[in-house]
Amino acid sequence: MADLAVMTVDMDRNVVLRGEQELAERAWRLFQAREEFACAATDMTTWAMPGVRERIVADRHWNAPGGITVRKLYTPAALADEESERELIRLADGGVRVRICTAPLPHETIIVDHRTAILAGPPERGVREYTVVRSPSVVKGVISLFRATWETSADLADFRRERPPALSEESRHILRLLAGGLKDEAAARQLGMSLRTYRRRVAEILTLLDAGSRFQAGLRAQEFGLLG
Repeated sequence: MADLAVMTVDMDRNVVLRGEQELAERAWRLFQAREEFACAATDMTTWAMPGVRERIVADRHWNAPGGITVRKLYTPAALADEESERELIRLADGGVRVRICTAPLPHETIIVDHRTAILAGPPERGVREYTVVRSPSVVKGVISLFRATWETSADLADFRRERPPALSEESRHILRLLAGGLKDEAAARQLGMSLRTYRRRVAEILTLLDAGSRFQAGLRAQEFGLLG
């Protein structure tokens, strides 16, 4: 297998790396975008190995001169739980362009600066193979497919507006307390939370419901049938 130095210099060389550890050790510098970073994945658990995703993210040069365009494309599976949805909202609020594709995305794909593509294969015995593509013609084809899918996908905010969030049972309980008119202090005691934690949780629920006030949150919750 070619080493990283050869892979970096030879634009026509495509390399297969086995497992996330090898990907992180040998190709992590390829994730350092200067212009655009694009990602398509089923959900937000692309990097299953603890620490690998964090290392790659930490080493990216997000603050390059002129800024970087970041596009993330996911299926609705990325909104399957409350924590993941909050993370997607946080990314979007931070300037990341997030869209949701209702069609299956067969492979997890990353494209860096229109010059490198990293394609993740399905897990085999718990290990994935990652194909690092540097061949310009192949990268161009991957970009074309990504763009076609991106254009037919829904913006995160538009997609979320038409569906109820996947609230946890605790969040549903808090919604019912709000709808019942219970004061914050009493609700926090009933839930065994500090007042500060309770109010933070209420704020998180308002964000998930795309509501500007508790009253609006109640209307949205009723609309989505979340109070039953």
